Amino acid sequence: MRLRRQALVAAVLVAVLCPAWMATTTVSAHAATPWKPEAASYGIGEKANVPVTMPDGTILRADVYTPTDPETGREAKGPFPVLLTQTPYGKSALGADTYFVPRGYIEVVADVRGTGDSEGTYGLFDPVQARDGAQLVKWSARLAHSDGRVGLFGESYLGINQFLTVGALGRHSPVKAIFPVISANDIYRDTAFQGGLFDAEFNTAYTGLEAGVQTSEPTLETAQAPSSGSGSDLAVTQTEHAGALASYYAPSATDIELNGTSAYDGSYWLDRSPTKYLSDVVADQIPAFLVGGWYDLFQHGEPLNYTALQNLYDHRPAGSAMLPGQKVSGRYQLLMGPWYHLTAGDGVNLDALELEWFDTWLKNEATGMGDTRTPLHLNILGTSRYIDTATWPSAAASQATTLWMGAGGTLSQARPAKTSASQTIVFTGASAACDRQTSQWSMGADNLALGSAGLGSDPCTNQDNDIQVGPGALTFTSQPLVTDTVLSGPMNVSVDATDNRPDAEWIANLEEVAPGGRSTPIAAGALLGSLRAVDPARTWAGQDNRPLLAWHPYTSASSSPVSPGVMTRYDIEVFPTFALIPKGDSLRVTLSTADTPHLLPTPAQLANLAGGVYQVSTSAAAPSYLEAMLLPASRFNQNCSFC
Repeated sequence: MRLRRQALVAAVLVAVLCPAWMATTTVSAHAATPWKPEAASYGIGEKANVPVTMPDGTILRADVYTPTDPETGREAKGPFPVLLTQTPYGKSALGADTYFVPRGYIEVVADVRGTGDSEGTYGLFDPVQARDGAQLVKWSARLAHSDGRVGLFGESYLGINQFLTVGALGRHSPVKAIFPVISANDIYRDTAFQGGLFDAEFNTAYTGLEAGVQTSEPTLETAQAPSSGSGSDLAVTQTEHAGALASYYAPSATDIELNGTSAYDGSYWLDRSPTKYLSDVVADQIPAFLVGGWYDLFQHGEPLNYTALQNLYDHRPAGSAMLPGQKVSGRYQLLMGPWYHLTAGDGVNLDALELEWFDTWLKNEATGMGDTRTPLHLNILGTSRYIDTATWPSAAASQATTLWMGAGGTLSQARPAKTSASQTIVFTGASAACDRQTSQWSMGADNLALGSAGLGSDPCTNQDNDIQVGPGALTFTSQPLVTDTVLSGPMNVSVDATDNRPDAEWIANLEEVAPGGRSTPIAAGALLGSLRAVDPARTWAGQDNRPLLAWHPYTSASSSPVSPGVMTRYDIEVFPTFALIPKGDSLRVTLSTADTPHLLPTPAQLANLAGGVYQVSTSAAAPSYLEAMLLPASRFNQNCSFC
């Protein structure tokens, strides 16, 4: 199922039907366990478009796949656990994951309300979908040959709605484990906006994807009718969805463009975000295995989901940085790989890993998977290695390193000595589109297409020179590092600057620079100046209480115009990473004033940005700096037990 969705999305976005990328690595999540994936011993039976009535009378439809006796073709008696996934992309396009059913699981693939073959009206993670999910869970637990235990699985939207479903169920529900892949923490910060700026690239692509899927669904359903037993009788329901999508997205886009309530963080976004329901996962004692990517759309939120679950387990505030030596549980694990949204799991056999997780918690098999004391599994970017660890960040946040921006574009641990120094940067409104950000926020569709065609990766993700040049960019570069170093955790670029306009747009890119000048983008951040307010209670403090992860409320109430000519501080949250910087390479911070096509100011914001000229301070009185975790690479010498 995972690979079919990748191909479907890539086809809509780049008009190429890419062959599936085959996972290559056999996994076992605990080095000492003799567990191995169970051999397929059942056939697969299918019941298509089974109606499920919601409490409000709306009928959702699900395809149910059951283990069968391979000799007779009849449904096997079981009983079996049930794996449920809920999709807005059309279950006919998605199909079943044929890995699990032959190994003793019933699988249910349901169309989200207002999509595919399900009745009702669609809304992005509409709270009613959580109630639908709860009803689907209860219905699945009562299926013939079910043992009453349910696991939730799926990626992206299908991962996010697992948290919403758990939140709607309460304690002692049939859900006994979840496996969300590439799932957000906070929909506002992770997807719709970055730094308070509208994510135009992804939102445009996603709207097109939804429209394309819903338009093609009747054809796909009818084409499968001879084998699935369903067909054009549901075409009216299906075709109504495309128009309903437009009626949902158009008003939302208009509200954002007019600086309405949707342009700011608040209850609308919180109700649709996993972060609201992480406490329910822990309170209900539901094990969760998370999978994320260092170049994924949800790069920002995936480690925060992990830290929140572990903190809540340890009775600590969910939004805090973890403490060194903090008690952790193998019930909550995270695997972070070198992946974009559409390449998640490349090189790792996620099906086998998922099977082990569900065998552990749904079948009570003694895999040892939940016993690990190092439930955080991280790829070291720049290498093929993964390591096992426990806490995030990897050291106490207060052990962060401060690198000061200096005159002449330097970046060093020496605080600026000059009492007055600055550099000029201007608002341009546009930037070079060939960069890592463009690839990341197109979900990695370019990399997926090029890789599937045997053409390598996107050349825009590696440059031979600066990623942005000209009056709209400033660079600050460190001396070559004297030892192999791992850049670990969230980062903050703090800029002190004056502005001649009532708003400012800041983009901060962090790069690795090789001795020959070749630069490799690592991570990026953004901030709209009028939304610069910081919540100290949610901010992770680095060295001398400087922010390592600056938490901005992004609410209408926190918005404040920039005072022209007044020195103002901007804390730009740079998304987290775990990257090797080899000895002899340098770190570079590039400040720019636009990130197109990724981020697009609203018309009202643009009016306050146009003509902006910023003076970035590099003086001792008002220094600008990078706060980051720079740790010796020798600290991370233990290979991951299953990666």
